[in-house]
Amino acid sequence: MKNRCRTLILAAAVLAAACSPRAVMDVTVAQAPSSEIVIKQLDINVYKLLDTVKTDASGRFRYRVDLKEGQPEFIYLFRGDTRIASLLLSAGDRVSVTADTLGNFTVVGSPESEKLRDNELAYTRFIAAMDKEDDPRKVYAMFVDHYRGSVRYVMENPTSLTVVPVLLEQLDAYTPVFCQYSDAIIFRKACDTLRTAYPDSRYVKALENETARRENVLKMHFMVANAGTMPYPELDLPDVNGRRTALSSIGAKAVLLHFWDSSDATHKMFNVERLLPHWKKWHPLGFEIYAVDLNPDKAAWASVVKAQELPWINVNDGRGGASPAAMLYNVATVPASFLLAEGGISASEFVGEDSLDKELKRILK
Repeated sequence: MKNRCRTLILAAAVLAAACSPRAVMDVTVAQAPSSEIVIKQLDINVYKLLDTVKTDASGRFRYRVDLKEGQPEFIYLFRGDTRIASLLLSAGDRVSVTADTLGNFTVVGSPESEKLRDNELAYTRFIAAMDKEDDPRKVYAMFVDHYRGSVRYVMENPTSLTVVPVLLEQLDAYTPVFCQYSDAIIFRKACDTLRTAYPDSRYVKALENETARRENVLKMHFMVANAGTMPYPELDLPDVNGRRTALSSIGAKAVLLHFWDSSDATHKMFNVERLLPHWKKWHPLGFEIYAVDLNPDKAAWASVVKAQELPWINVNDGRGGASPAAMLYNVATVPASFLLAEGGISASEFVGEDSLDKELKRILK
C-alpha cells in the first residue's frame, strides 16, 4: 500500500512538472562549440541570472524557461559580455534561435521576440547614425523620424509588451527618446491597454509608475505655463547642523529652490561659477537660495557645504533620490531649479545664462 502511495505521489509530481507553464528554446550559436551561454531575465531595470548552460560540439543547446500564465518575460542570452539574443517569451512558446557571437540572431516561433529583435535593430542603427552625424539639422531630422516611428509602433501594437522598451528608449543616460511633456498622454494610453491584457506583469507595473511620474510633470508644466504663478509644495528639511528650515519661513521676495548632488563635481562647479555670483548680486535685494542636496551621504554633503562656504540655505534629509522633496517637485534628474516668488512658482525652466537674471530683475526691481 505504501509503495502504491509513493508511486502515485511520484506520478503526480511528474505530471505537474510536465504541465507547468514554460517556454522551450532550441538555440544554436555559430562558431561557439562547447561554450558557456548565460541566460538572464529582465527584472524591471536589471538582469537577473537564470542559468549558465554549455553548448554541445555543434554550438547547440536546449533550455526550458518556467513562466507564469499571462506574464510574458524578457529573456536574454549572453556569451561573455556580449548579448547574443533577446527574447520575449510566453508560456507554451517553442522557439528556435540562431545566433552568432557578435549579437546577430534570428528567431522563429515567437512573433513577440521577432518584434523585439526588429525594434532593437532599429534603435541600434538610429543611435549609430546619430553618433556619426555632425550636422545638427540632420541629427534633428533623424531624431524626429525615429520618434515618429516609435509613436506609430506604440499605437499600432497596443497589446504587445514590446512597446515597453520602445517607450523607455534613451538618447543618452539623461535624455529619453520620448522627451516631450505631452508624451505622458501616449504613456497613459499604452499603460491602460497593457494593464488590461497583462494585469499581473511586472513590466506593466513599472510602466504605470513611469506614467504617473510623467503625468505629474505634465501637470506641473501646464500649471506653470498657464497660471503665471502657482502655490508651491512646502518643504521643511534639516541643515548641516540639524536645524530644520521651512520654505515658507524664508523672508525673501524670491527663492531659488535648487536640487543638486554634492557628489557630482560639475554640480560643485555650478555652485561657485553660477549660483554664488547670482546670490551675491541679488541677495541684498531680497533673493535667497534653498539648496536641497540629494546625496544620501550627509557627512560628505556637509563637508562640501563647509569647504565651498556656501552662504545660502543648504538642506539634506539623507534619503537621496527617494527624498519626498524630490518627489513633491517631480525631480527626475539633477540639477533642477524652481524660482519661487509672488506667492508661487514663478519659473521652473531657465534657458540661457542670463534667463535667471532677467526673471530676478523683473521681480526684485
